[in-house]
Amino acid sequence: MDGEVLMQEEDIDGSWTLLSLLASFLMVFGGSLPYLPQYQEIQRISNTEGFSTRVCLVLLIANILRIFFWIGKQFELTLLLQSVVMILTMFAMLHLCCTVQNNNQVSTKQHRLTDLNFHYFWKWSAFEDYLLFCFGFTVLCAVVTLLLLDSAVFVETLGSLAVMFEAMLGIPQLLQNFHNHSTKGMSVKMVLLWTAGDVFKTTYFIVNESPAQFWVCGSVQILIDVAILLQVVFYNQDTRVKLG
Repeated sequence: MDGEVLMQEEDIDGSWTLLSLLASFLMVFGGSLPYLPQYQEIQRISNTEGFSTRVCLVLLIANILRIFFWIGKQFELTLLLQSVVMILTMFAMLHLCCTVQNNNQVSTKQHRLTDLNFHYFWKWSAFEDYLLFCFGFTVLCAVVTLLLLDSAVFVETLGSLAVMFEAMLGIPQLLQNFHNHSTKGMSVKMVLLWTAGDVFKTTYFIVNESPAQFWVCGSVQILIDVAILLQVVFYNQDTRVKLG
């Protein structure tokens, strides 16, 4: 009898371990999945106007900060790996956007980071400028973290900044849609996957008792996702009224 109970407990433990591994896998790669349909959409229409590249800026800053937060407060390794995958994904998106914009560019005028023109910040023509900016930001974070790593207040502030930036992920896209009075060129699938992913990861944070900054960030992201989906409904209705 005791043997049967022990076997049942082992089966339950094995199933729970399998589910945990699956959840961790989804956490690492699931955050990048929404950008696949947007990547395909940009390739299909050869136009980047519907996608805000400032989404990439927000996510790059958030995940670079999160990596340094992990150095100061070593939470789940899964979240560290997620940040690395997300950074690579954002570089892939920026590379595509630069390629498409340069192919569509009528003027030969190039905007470079070295121009130090704030008006064209994050609107550079060369992908290398985005890499250079991120490298400089990473070095700055490394120096400051090295100097203040022993300060618990600094580490917690770093974590709060990381999740604050991540919570603002959808804001650039929300403003881009508002500026264009349209969601054309934006992948609705991307936003739907954002929403599903944010619900999943917020639940994951709560269940795994991750630092409070993470589930607060997830909750804010869900609200912004819903706002963007409402824009899709509103602007589609507005278009139908104008055409009618």
